[in-house]
Amino acid sequence: MNLLKLVDEFADEDACRGYLETLRWPNGVACLRCGSMDVTDLPKRSLFQCSDCRYQFSVTTDTIMHDTHLPLRKWLVATYLIIEGKKSISARQLGRTINVAYKTAWHLCHRIREALKTPDALLSGVIEVDESWIGGASVGRGRHYMKNKSLVAGAVERGGDVRLKHVPSTSKKVLHEFIGDNISPEAEAIYTDEWPGYNDIGDENTRHETINHSEKEYARGDVHTNTVEGVWALFKRGVVGSFHGVSRKHLERYLDEFEYRYNNRENPYIFRDALREIVHAPRLTWDDLVTQS
Repeated sequence: MNLLKLVDEFADEDACRGYLETLRWPNGVACLRCGSMDVTDLPKRSLFQCSDCRYQFSVTTDTIMHDTHLPLRKWLVATYLIIEGKKSISARQLGRTINVAYKTAWHLCHRIREALKTPDALLSGVIEVDESWIGGASVGRGRHYMKNKSLVAGAVERGGDVRLKHVPSTSKKVLHEFIGDNISPEAEAIYTDEWPGYNDIGDENTRHETINHSEKEYARGDVHTNTVEGVWALFKRGVVGSFHGVSRKHLERYLDEFEYRYNNRENPYIFRDALREIVHAPRLTWDDLVTQS
């Protein structure tokens, strides 16, 4: 998919709706309340009605697009711009591109990010693990001031997927929990830097090797953390270049977006698959979004 093809293929709301219906119900439309396949199409109202329980619903009902007042074409264009941009796109730029208010674009971006969740499959093979601080500089605070920054742990399988999570600290307990939640016990190896919080993560199945960055050691044969450090560089370029900063409150959602895009970097059908996630993701209202802790 490219932008011109998108505009040609989804030239009106009926084309968009038909495509989303195919993604949501590949085996035919089923009632969202009782599951019946005996459903009547009400095209003039863009609704379906179940012949058994009389429930009326649309392709956006109970999804991340629930009660949207935006044309579906704008949803599709916004999704395309978010997943195809290596550094994403800011809400302000998206608003100018699809001609909506900033508040609308901001809500739209976060709803799309909310839908782009990476499956919980564990990483295997050779894994690199590292942590990084996300946030801007503080003028007059000194180089070690961190209260305006957020800590993120990352694990990347060489040649495979990445897992990112906002964590409270670099303590041994926190890092071991992150590793246990995201890396298979049968992984071949875990490579980290010399931080003590990574001590004792190896066992009889998984060897643990470290690089001593404090001694300016950055690679020893195939032992290095260059891949995960490249992930940090790419994510931070997006934060600085597109968003100019992200709030701690919503950081996890930005990480989910980046994860999805990185893990589908070789997927020629990323646009289709992202839309499939969107039509199956539960709704996220404005009130839910702004009141999240």
